[in-house]
Amino acid sequence: MTMDLFSSSPRQTKDDDEPDSSEIKIYSVVEITRHIKFLIEESFPSLVVRGEASNLTRHSSGHIYFTLKDELAQIKCVIWRSQAQQMTFSLNEGMKFLVRGKLSLYEKGGYYQITVLDIQPEGIGELQLAFEQLKKKLFAEGLFSEKHKKPIPGFPETVGIISSPTGAAIRDIVSVCRRRMPSVQLILSPVKVQGDGAVEEIVRAIKDFDSYNNVDVLIIGRGGGSIEDLWAFNDEKVARAIYHCSIPTISAVGHEIDFTIADFVADVRAATPSAAAEIAVPDKSEVEQQLANLRYTLIQNIENTIGYYRDRLKHYEERYAFRRPENIVEQYRQQADGLERRMSRQVIHHIRLYGQNLKHFEDQLRTLNPRNTLQRGYTITHQHNKVVQSLRELAEKEPAVIEFYDGKSEVEIKKISR
Repeated sequence: MTMDLFSSSPRQTKDDDEPDSSEIKIYSVVEITRHIKFLIEESFPSLVVRGEASNLTRHSSGHIYFTLKDELAQIKCVIWRSQAQQMTFSLNEGMKFLVRGKLSLYEKGGYYQITVLDIQPEGIGELQLAFEQLKKKLFAEGLFSEKHKKPIPGFPETVGIISSPTGAAIRDIVSVCRRRMPSVQLILSPVKVQGDGAVEEIVRAIKDFDSYNNVDVLIIGRGGGSIEDLWAFNDEKVARAIYHCSIPTISAVGHEIDFTIADFVADVRAATPSAAAEIAVPDKSEVEQQLANLRYTLIQNIENTIGYYRDRLKHYEERYAFRRPENIVEQYRQQADGLERRMSRQVIHHIRLYGQNLKHFEDQLRTLNPRNTLQRGYTITHQHNKVVQSLRELAEKEPAVIEFYDGKSEVEIKKISR
């Protein structure tokens, strides 16, 4: 028997045992969707799924959408804004997570998804991941760079302290400071060091000290605890407040094995609050010992210098010049006389030499003088204001001047014989 689902009367076929079409229930899309939704949500009221995040979308509403996948399948996930605001780390694609939530079906899209109630990075704790992410971010911005570190003053007069007024940290800091240098003034800004409001109080205390501008060094710290207890010192707002503080800062959070973001940003990291006090305040007994050593060294240097110059003076006193100074003066006088005689001889010698050279030059000039040649019977002929050097330069029927050694004569050239 075949059946037309949209017909009210069935058509008989060979098989008479098939059910009547009037017994088949027809569902609307919303009906079957809600039925499936009910089955899914009742069957999986709570579940934990492991997978890798992909297709991450942060909506402007504050909701986070992503896909959780493994090698063979994938499922959509949503974190509502109220839950997303409580996350302490950044959700990035490619990371593997353990997701706790409830399975639901989105009716309009027709697909099922996990409504996330909690999400934990697989293989690393949530707070540890947040710590590593913030550390990487601030390092990239240069907040940990050594070039921004300020030196701790060697002899501070006033030390600022940001810590709990009732914790062991403040007692250790005060005890060490009083033992090492009782004259140092300590100013405590009491704050909460964990729990709600701790971050805001720490940031406010840092800014207050910076505005007060009357402390030489600032200790920020607390005693040991779990990563949750120390988390206020891993907050980005605390890190940036330390970075922008103009006072040299010492971070002293927890025990020696504990590291916080504040340790990396501060100018100096101390393993414990007691160690921070030792870094901030010099030991009075050590300073006194150093001063005593310097005093002894200074006295020794002065005595050695006086002894050295005393020996030199004694040496000079024993020299001949100090015993018979008039003899030294007489020797220098004789040397001066000798120099004077040598200079006189040199001057006379040079004058004679220059005179001989001058006479030699005069003889040469006299030999080259053309008038001396004229005295021997030679003449110089001029025509047209030029010296005639060749017969070819002489013009007939033209006046000329013949120069003798004792005068000139004007003539007329009548004939030229070649």
